[in-house]
Amino acid sequence: MSDSPAPRIPTIDLRPWRSGDDATRAGIARTVDEALQTAGFLMVTGHGVDPGLRARIRARARAFFTLPAPVKQRYAAKVGGRGWLGPGAEANGHAEGTETPPDLKESLTFATHEPFGDPVVDAQWYAPNVFPAEVPELRPLCEEYLARMAVLENKLLSLLGRALGLEADFFTRHMGRPTYGFNINWYPGRDVLGAPEPGQFRIGPHTDFGTVTLLDRQAGKGGLQVYTDEGGWADAPWDPAAFTVNIGDLMARWTGDRWRSGRHRVLPPPADAPAEELMSLVYFGECTPGTRVESVPAPVGRVAYEPVDSHVYLREKLDSITVE
Repeated sequence: MSDSPAPRIPTIDLRPWRSGDDATRAGIARTVDEALQTAGFLMVTGHGVDPGLRARIRARARAFFTLPAPVKQRYAAKVGGRGWLGPGAEANGHAEGTETPPDLKESLTFATHEPFGDPVVDAQWYAPNVFPAEVPELRPLCEEYLARMAVLENKLLSLLGRALGLEADFFTRHMGRPTYGFNINWYPGRDVLGAPEPGQFRIGPHTDFGTVTLLDRQAGKGGLQVYTDEGGWADAPWDPAAFTVNIGDLMARWTGDRWRSGRHRVLPPPADAPAEELMSLVYFGECTPGTRVESVPAPVGRVAYEPVDSHVYLREKLDSITVE
């Protein structure tokens, strides 16, 4: 655990954003803008996503993760694919140039599956999802959750457009056929993994790659830390009712670095709680393939990045964290 004070990550209640008057909404927009300029993180409540749904997904996912390794191996996938990412599949720190041992986690990973209509795009970004036959209840649970994440993502993107003083559809207009990634990350304890290697994390230090990440997480000694220039690494605040939201690299580029791509890590399993295990539900928002991401000009933006094709950029990032 960190001795540094928690970074300034406000909790935004989405209910007054939807129903409040102009002054209330303007205040919320200012708070969002200020927070995303420092840590690149928010907490949101009033999102309407049933906590029971999240609990049921965790229970069924854990039933899969505790199966014998040969059974799980039937669903083995590559990073950016669909299926099971086993121990050692990723080293997220590599994306920022931090050399760490492979991350101490397993994941069930899902993504967009309804065909886009372009064979090349479909082959890369719209493959069918793979759900384990051993836990058939997981599929309908995940499909319900992902439908709710898509709604929440669009609400947040509309808020983000307003927070920049832009049109409410500035980001959502690029969400006609968006891709997404969805990981159920299992972080077992030392009683399963043994002692970590030096410099090894549950997830190494990194920034996410897309637009916004919607994270449903659990608190623990080996939990999420957020980096700020002012305070370095510090434990992220936690509210069981809230989603943790962070800005990814594409959004940071889009805003000309007005908003920070939230740098974060997940600590290794603690020595003084060797049986601690955690599970996170992580939705990685993206946009429609072929979107041209171009920095908003000054005075909103601060850096004019070279425009990028959203999904060329995402593919390069996914390749960078893959452990061969």
